[in-house]
Amino acid sequence: MRVVGIRVEPPQSQPVLLLREVDGERYLPIWIGQSEAASIALQQKGIEPPRPLTHDLIVNLINDFGKTLREVRIVDMQEGTFYAEMVFADELRVSARPSDSIAVAMRAGVPIVADEDVLTEAGLLIPDENGDEDAPAEAKEDEVEKFKEFLDNVSPDDFKASGGA
Repeated sequence: MRVVGIRVEPPQSQPVLLLREVDGERYLPIWIGQSEAASIALQQKGIEPPRPLTHDLIVNLINDFGKTLREVRIVDMQEGTFYAEMVFADELRVSARPSDSIAVAMRAGVPIVADEDVLTEAGLLIPDENGDEDAPAEAKEDEVEKFKEFLDNVSPDDFKASGGA
């Protein structure tokens, strides 16, 4: 998975982090806090703050303690809340919020992986932005508009499992 964007609307709205399959069309929308969104956005833009942010500090601590972060895994979703693990080279796994884990993964240059069960349950299938070359431009634009409208109207509660399953 790779981070494809963060959608931040007015301050009262919660930012949405979009992860996309590297070799697929599914997206995983994860609602995150404002500070984590800002941290991820700074990293995406290549902006280096004058002093380390919390996620920079975590990467510095990992390195200074001689550990190697291998990957970040999105391992579960329960009642609309995602769960992640930071996986180290010695198979140590540390539970963490996806937003923090992803911010650290981006700084450490390690893969972000979502378990197939999570993608099946919460992934959204939308056409590849590079799309089918034969598809008319109007159809591609229409799909993008539909997805933007979806993001404008969806809330974390929409991803809570319905009773019984």
